Amino acid sequence: GKDDADLITGKAWSESQHIEQRLLDLTEHIGYVIQKYLLDRYPTIAEYNAKVGEIAEPYRLLVVCDFPTKFNKDAAERLRTIVENGPRCGIFTIILADPTAERPSDFDFANLLSHLERVATVVAVQNGRLVWKEEDFQESTLTLDVPPSIALSERIVDKVSEGAKKTKEVQVPFSKIAPLRTEWWQAASNGGLSIPLGPRDAQEIQSLVLGQGTAHHALVAGRVGSGKSTLLHTIITGAALSYTPDELELYLIDFKQGVEFKVYATNELPHARVIAVQSEREFGLSVLQGLDAELKERGDRFRAAGVENITNFRAKTHEIMPRILLLVDEFQEFFTEDDTIASQSGLILDRLVRQGRAYGIHILLGSQTLAGSYSLTRSTIDQMGVRIALQCSADDSEIILGRNNTAARLLSRPGEAYYNDANGMIEGNFRFQVAWLPDEQRDTYLWAVREMAEQQHYRPKHPQIVFEGNEPADVKKNRSLRAIAAGDGHSETARTALAWLGEPIAIRDHIAATFRRQSGSNLLIITQNDEAALGMIATALISLAAQVASVARDGASTMSVLDFSATDGPYAEYLAHLTERLPCPVAFGRRRQLPDIIAALATEVQRRIDDDDTSAPTRYLILYGLHRARDLRQEEASFSFSSYGEESPAANPAQQLGTILREGPDVGIHAVVWCDTMTNLNRAVDRRGLREFAMRVACQMNAEDSTALIDVPAASKLGPYRALFQDEEAGRLEKFRPYSIPSEGWLTETLQRVRERQSVLDD
Repeated sequence: GKDDADLITGKAWSESQHIEQRLLDLTEHIGYVIQKYLLDRYPTIAEYNAKVGEIAEPYRLLVVCDFPTKFNKDAAERLRTIVENGPRCGIFTIILADPTAERPSDFDFANLLSHLERVATVVAVQNGRLVWKEEDFQESTLTLDVPPSIALSERIVDKVSEGAKKTKEVQVPFSKIAPLRTEWWQAASNGGLSIPLGPRDAQEIQSLVLGQGTAHHALVAGRVGSGKSTLLHTIITGAALSYTPDELELYLIDFKQGVEFKVYATNELPHARVIAVQSEREFGLSVLQGLDAELKERGDRFRAAGVENITNFRAKTHEIMPRILLLVDEFQEFFTEDDTIASQSGLILDRLVRQGRAYGIHILLGSQTLAGSYSLTRSTIDQMGVRIALQCSADDSEIILGRNNTAARLLSRPGEAYYNDANGMIEGNFRFQVAWLPDEQRDTYLWAVREMAEQQHYRPKHPQIVFEGNEPADVKKNRSLRAIAAGDGHSETARTALAWLGEPIAIRDHIAATFRRQSGSNLLIITQNDEAALGMIATALISLAAQVASVARDGASTMSVLDFSATDGPYAEYLAHLTERLPCPVAFGRRRQLPDIIAALATEVQRRIDDDDTSAPTRYLILYGLHRARDLRQEEASFSFSSYGEESPAANPAQQLGTILREGPDVGIHAVVWCDTMTNLNRAVDRRGLREFAMRVACQMNAEDSTALIDVPAASKLGPYRALFQDEEAGRLEKFRPYSIPSEGWLTETLQRVRERQSVLDD
């Protein structure tokens, strides 16, 4: 309402330096409008506005009270310029001057006042009456209207404010700048990229141009609500409409907490090689490392072909090597901590920016602010030839556009931006309005692009990589497990087996625990999230079952599952139903069956040791919910199950489990155990017993428990859908996203593949 800073500036400027700055802003605006919009084409802003429609330049009103109080010579000169040239540019001035005020010493006030009176309409007080100093009205008395009541004034201002806000919602339809339907996928990226952004003026469209001259990479900055997200969607959608996936590959990384880029995964945008939603720094670094490897590979190919850049390479080899555009929103997340991720990211980004231009690799980095200590080095920023500034502070305007180039601070509406590809020089500023692309319209375009790819039988050279940091991992994306289920590359006599747990925060193979016939080859999972634990246990169980399905032909159980699920939980019967479907012998039990199952495994361990049986098939104990297994607590045993004494014939389950953990891995019997907290784990496993788990999964926990489990407090910094996997044998500690509980469709398909493989082996 009446306090809206977009309608009326946030305060009345009363200090000399503030007055001078406000007048400087207006004189800069006059210069820009004349040079960029009017020139000799339009007499006034009114004619220009009639041509441009949605992006019409708003009018401005300057009110000066008690002139010349607090005015100096420079401010007075700027006021004169505004009064003379402002009306043509839509700036109008009201001045309340006091001829009796103390005269400034640094300029001729009387001369200036006389000059202003010659170019302005003057209302003066003469002999106690208001006189309109026009020839036709010299003898008339001007009587002002009675001011409205306070209540009416407030209603008027509120109504005007409401209307003013609506006028600021400038929406230039994306369809006005998008390529025509007949032009889709017709552009060639051989000489660079040109992607429409929005109208610059009545006649021109501003485009993002990369790969020409010094314009190879771009920086984008804009505060919250400035229209930065709309700009990025406009770039991605415009690029997808203009270029085929063979001409342009997109790598999309979003570090924000929103899900801006998920739509491109949902619509299977064929151009997108990588799509990261709510990304992690580790994943972002892995993307940079992948592009760094691509840079080196292209360099080798260019040298072999005897060329120096992508244009010449394509001309000489006739191979359509796609240009690559890496787009990172809130890129400063790379640098929020002073660690190896920050240093490696900075080095790789600098290398990509400096060398990528020749190899067709372009970088676009976006952020709400570039100020602060967490950012790219100045030398890297200086290599970014294209700068796009939406509404932002004066400091950010200088950082992104160039030193002493603070034009972006004057932008007044969402989507309004400056484009500069002239090394930040003020004369290189071009103001434009980002085209408006509603979600439903964007989805329509993306659906059409996907349909076009299907019609042209386009098949990507590489599978699309999607990282969704706001969700658990999906096991159906695990191609390695799919291959093993089908028997590809799997040996029935293999001495190791993999239990997959989740998706890495990096572009590489999924995280798996590797079981070997050696001491300590057991897996411990600590998390208070029952669903996360079940997701990891279930996928581990399925993947292990797929690898041992046809080993045990004598009917002996290769999998022993002890289920201590909460009886009233939503997944109380999940493991029971799952084990019934596994294509291998399974001994399943709950508390009542625990003594027999544990005793049978402990006896088998001892038999293998006594017989020195190294060829017996691998077996696994899956213990889901150690914290609920009271019979396995140390206080229930006469001594800790991790004791290394000889087991007596009357050993209880806790002691027998100790034997399995300690002696089992060497003879091919391994354990996968889930417990909810370190406190409950300590009731069943002492410090010596913990050593029998060389592989450990830590989900979110306090720093003390994290240090006790994995020797570092890193698990205290984990968020939802995150875990750390430690493998002491490999010296590895890696963050990952645990799998969600497998879907029924994936489960049915995978188990069917295993049975088909098993049937072939039986034949």
